[in-house]
Amino acid sequence: MHSDFQRVRDRLTRFIDESLRPAVHMRTAPLEISAWAVPGEPVPFGEAQRQSFEPFAVGTRWGVPWSTHWLRARGSVPRDWTLDSRYRAEISVDLGFDGLAPGFQAEALAFRPDGTVIKAISPRNAHLPVAAGGDVDVYLELAANPGIPPESHWRTTELGDKATAGHEPLYRLRRLELALTDREAWELLQDIGIGRGLAEELPADHPRTAQLWAALDRMLDVADPDAVGATVSAARAALAPALAVRSTASAHTLIATGHAHIDSAWLWPVRETVRKCARTFSNVIALMDEYPEFRFACSSAQQLAWVKESYPELFGRIREKVASGQFVLVGGQWVEPDTNMPGGESTVRQLVYGKRFFLDEFGVETTEVWLPDTFGYTASLPQIIRLSGSDWFMTQKISWNQTNAMPHHTFWWEGIDGTRVFTHFPPIETYNAELSPAELAHAQRTYRDHGAGTVSLAPFGWGDGGGGPTREMVAAAQRQADLEGSPRVRLGTPREFYERARSERDELPVWSGEMYLELHRGTLTSQLRTKQGNRRVERLLREAELWSATAAVMAGHPYPYDALQRIWQRTLLLQFHDILPGSSIAWVHREAEADHERLAAELENMVGDAILVVSGTGDRRFLANSAPLAMEGVEAGAIAAAASSPVAPATVRSADLGDDGTEGWVLDNGRVRVVVDADGLLRSVRDTSGRDAIAQGERGALLRLHRDVPDKWDAWDIDRHYRNTAVDLTSAEEISASVRDGVAVVEATRRIGASVIVQMIALGPGRDAVDITLDVEWRERHKLLKLVFPLDVHADRSTSEIQFGHLDRPTHANTSWDEARFEFVAHRWIRVAEEGYGVAIANDSTFGHSVTRDTRSDGGTTTIVGLSVLRAPTFPDPESDQGRHTLRFALRPGASIADAAAEGHRLDRALREVVGGREVAPLVWSSDAAVRIETVKLAEDRTGDLIVRLYESSGGRRSTVVGTDAAVDQVQLVDLLERPLPDAPPLDGVPGRVRLDTRPFQIVTLRYRLTSSP
Repeated sequence: MHSDFQRVRDRLTRFIDESLRPAVHMRTAPLEISAWAVPGEPVPFGEAQRQSFEPFAVGTRWGVPWSTHWLRARGSVPRDWTLDSRYRAEISVDLGFDGLAPGFQAEALAFRPDGTVIKAISPRNAHLPVAAGGDVDVYLELAANPGIPPESHWRTTELGDKATAGHEPLYRLRRLELALTDREAWELLQDIGIGRGLAEELPADHPRTAQLWAALDRMLDVADPDAVGATVSAARAALAPALAVRSTASAHTLIATGHAHIDSAWLWPVRETVRKCARTFSNVIALMDEYPEFRFACSSAQQLAWVKESYPELFGRIREKVASGQFVLVGGQWVEPDTNMPGGESTVRQLVYGKRFFLDEFGVETTEVWLPDTFGYTASLPQIIRLSGSDWFMTQKISWNQTNAMPHHTFWWEGIDGTRVFTHFPPIETYNAELSPAELAHAQRTYRDHGAGTVSLAPFGWGDGGGGPTREMVAAAQRQADLEGSPRVRLGTPREFYERARSERDELPVWSGEMYLELHRGTLTSQLRTKQGNRRVERLLREAELWSATAAVMAGHPYPYDALQRIWQRTLLLQFHDILPGSSIAWVHREAEADHERLAAELENMVGDAILVVSGTGDRRFLANSAPLAMEGVEAGAIAAAASSPVAPATVRSADLGDDGTEGWVLDNGRVRVVVDADGLLRSVRDTSGRDAIAQGERGALLRLHRDVPDKWDAWDIDRHYRNTAVDLTSAEEISASVRDGVAVVEATRRIGASVIVQMIALGPGRDAVDITLDVEWRERHKLLKLVFPLDVHADRSTSEIQFGHLDRPTHANTSWDEARFEFVAHRWIRVAEEGYGVAIANDSTFGHSVTRDTRSDGGTTTIVGLSVLRAPTFPDPESDQGRHTLRFALRPGASIADAAAEGHRLDRALREVVGGREVAPLVWSSDAAVRIETVKLAEDRTGDLIVRLYESSGGRRSTVVGTDAAVDQVQLVDLLERPLPDAPPLDGVPGRVRLDTRPFQIVTLRYRLTSSP
């Protein structure tokens, strides 16, 4: 007999659609339905239950965008339905689902009349169990979340905010009824799915392929389309031998872990994520009850904290499943954050607050960092992971690289300090797997370490918008546990994967430095106000902890533990990988901006109260320096008068700039001489060495406008073709020069379309840098505004601040890896240098940077540093970045790395003017300025112990004495959770004066016990 696979495909499709699927629900019965439409924001179950419910019929439209409907369904299983191990009654629901995946449209959560949660309803998981006895009385909380297809990428939508989403109902209730389910028909449907899926994946000429198609053909001969129920068992028996053939010894193994990547905000607001968590977690608990071998990994402490607060009964059941080993806590972070832009201490606190929550609530210490979906990975992270007590790292997003594939799936990742962490990114290349034969085949085919490893991880379950695993996915895992032609699938935990993978080999390949995502580069710039708010709150948190700890230790002032914890947790939430990167709907960013304002105001009050306690009342003027380095003569962590040596004001004068009669201005303060041309751009910037930082014939602080139309992901991407179109904003509508309070200023007003930019170049008395301020009324769409500096430096690399250190990146494009890194992150400063000379550019709120270089006709090299100032994407927020913005920058010629850091902290407003009665010495200090004190606070366990976190900032070995005049009787080296480090060497010195020898970029945390502490 000749093979005819297409004939079997067609025959199978008709049988499934026409006969088998309808046979799964062999009978139905109606339910009595009533409804109540919530007039505003969602309400708890108890409040909804007290409302007056009106009759509601299947077929009725419901659901204005972002609204909530409550339905009540009552009835009884018909007496003529026979229920047994094969036939069972379920409630079948269709809220009016569209073609989008679960999590991106209408959803519901079902409750019993006593308020306990049953499970959720969503596409592909649209059933509810019927209680023993057959009586039905359930409440359904329906969420009319609008379908915003993530695949639309760039198509503008007004659905991202209640104010613009419209007032017409989105959905029509299609089904809410009792159904008699034939479990055997459902099992046959799963058998066919695996058999057919595997046959589709194998080569057409493979013997196993022909055997599977033949088995499916025989099964169709046995199954009677007119009597499916009577023949389904025989049909399964006909197919069973083909699904019982065991896999080969060399087959790859996947540890399949249930998962639901729930974005804490994205195409929905934070308030909806709270409900998504309840829906997802109730689904997986129901699945655990049905399949005891099923395991589910949950990574975000914030999401469990929401469930604890809003759904305490469900949280109690989660506790039980954690204790049984079915609900597995992973990740250890407060949320799954962006790792490019948060500061060092924020990166630490994600793990501190996340791991402490899991320890306090469940008695579980997570051992991995679980970050499947974030837009690049800072080179500081390996050390932070290990110092948190975690030992491995998992991600998935790096498989999205546009240009280069990562060379390994399991490897050591080495950070800037040399710390290595075991790392895995699953070759299944999705964190939303269904465990289909196609996905498993892809995992086996793409796995790059077959020569040394046999196992990889497979996170499965509906995600992004939540939903989690389904019973169909568990059935797929069961059928492919040991199946010829397929990788082996084992339901298990991430820890089981790690232990097996780690035991397979002692040596692993090493990836050193950042894991740069060759995609989503625009997230470093989109939604500037969200980024500015985060930068401001991070600084204020540092100040609040420093001065509050100083006030507590020096004056016994109460330390604001509760307020700081609450503010930190909210700040960490706002660093989620679709909030801080600027890739969420308008509603999310509007709330984030309001949150940042509120948190900043509260922290300002906290700082003011603490400084008043330590400095006292009086009329003396001081500077409070919260930076980790001395500034303007004030020590780090001190309150003192600024250096009092007289400084002459800067001057500005008109000047003839060349033989062509071009005029401009010269700004001079005796330390830096700046030439500004008639367009208000930098022609020359010289320090006392006389060397010019600006390349000959070029102009600095140049605003360059690019067309910014990404190929695919609007708010996410800056694609390399943006460079092909550019307009230099050189002309000025107005320009003036003056001296204001001793500061020489040239101010130029520029216009492009409907946007107006006021650009100010200033040189202050005694300053070693020229300051640039942009005041922008931004009304562009799909444009990228860059601030460009062509520098007379032959730099083969740029150096950028990252968390707890800095990172070098090539300025050339020798390799495809170098070429793909055309837009990258820097925190407060970037520096380019050649031997003996460097130039630093600092910023107050800019993260996206680019560096290229060119050879001039005179043989010299021009290194061009570009800072991405503003974008204007229209999806998912059509009004992204529109409106007023102020940004500040500083260009420092002749700058060392320490100089660059000083400029960054100055723009970060580390110096605060205060009025008080006395100076205050630092609570803690470091004798070597390169070993910087990053954090001073009291211990999280509220014992009153003092916590001090330092890091080596220069990239070299250092020896420092860390001192304090506080009354301390013990000091220990501790981890990030403030626990003694195992095998830590004894500290040299006495508690108030300890000597530390640090390696490059090493992070050190010290815990001091105060003499007065219990």
